Amino acid sequence: MAGHNHEHGHSHGNGPGHSHGSGKTLLVALVFTTAFAAVEVFGGLIADSLALLSDAGHMLTDSLSLGVGAFAAWLARKPASRRHSFGLKRAEMLGALFNVLFMFGVIAFITYEAIRRIGDTPAVAGGTVLAIGALGLLVNLVVAWVLMRGEQSVNVRGALLHVMGDLLGSVAALAAGAIIYFGGPPVVDPILSLLVSLLILVSAVRLLREVTHVLMEGVPKGIDAQEVGDTLVRIDGVLAIHDMHIWSLSSNSLALAAHVDVDTMERWASVLPQLQHVLHERFDITHSTLQPEDASIRRACSADPDCGAGDSVWQPDGKKAGAA
Repeated sequence: MAGHNHEHGHSHGNGPGHSHGSGKTLLVALVFTTAFAAVEVFGGLIADSLALLSDAGHMLTDSLSLGVGAFAAWLARKPASRRHSFGLKRAEMLGALFNVLFMFGVIAFITYEAIRRIGDTPAVAGGTVLAIGALGLLVNLVVAWVLMRGEQSVNVRGALLHVMGDLLGSVAALAAGAIIYFGGPPVVDPILSLLVSLLILVSAVRLLREVTHVLMEGVPKGIDAQEVGDTLVRIDGVLAIHDMHIWSLSSNSLALAAHVDVDTMERWASVLPQLQHVLHERFDITHSTLQPEDASIRRACSADPDCGAGDSVWQPDGKKAGAA
């Protein structure tokens, strides 16, 4: 009977040091973002500006994203245990799901308040909104600079996208303050706050799609299963790849499981390192479980219509053979 071989590789970009560097970068950004969100909440209440409050809500969701990222980087350094054989990498996805739900709550609140204020717009202190909006733009530029100089993990790049959204929110608050300060109608404040809430909605929907895709064990973004299968079967000694599954353990840790048909079982010791090298270096798949099988077993199986039904097979001609 064919044996099973489980190999667990570790990418140079996803090790403990990498997670630690990402965590420090995210913590620095978290401090800046959270502190200014508090300033915007205070300024929004004083100036009675929904634009400032909505931008504060946007920055608060980003603070949660940064916090989740930093916490996930810390959890990623925790070793696997008997109870959690993959470690605690999926905590990142659970935190992101909480973050999405929180963002939807912020959107609902801002939208409700904006519609109410469009019909009955209170006086807004344009000068205060203008000053805090300008300060917010500066803070977001500093945070973006910190993130761009740090370790470029998936968490950090995702946080950077949120910060770019914050920049637009600060521009909206700045525009509202300037228009009101120079004599424009106060109704511009709730209107621009609706635009900010739209930015939050776009971020929330995008993040929800990513989280759902990971939790549903979808093929990771940027990975083409067809290309992976075609590449593996080009390795000398490999006759076919089947039962292949690729999924994400977290945003920066990919896994693959597959059955590998080899011409002779004696060659497995030399074929396995080549498979791992290709998965690691070309596709950044750091956790692989590869099961060798004698090609004669596959040929015997193909004679049975119920054997391996629906299983995609990659063969050395570079084309997926389809169901067995």
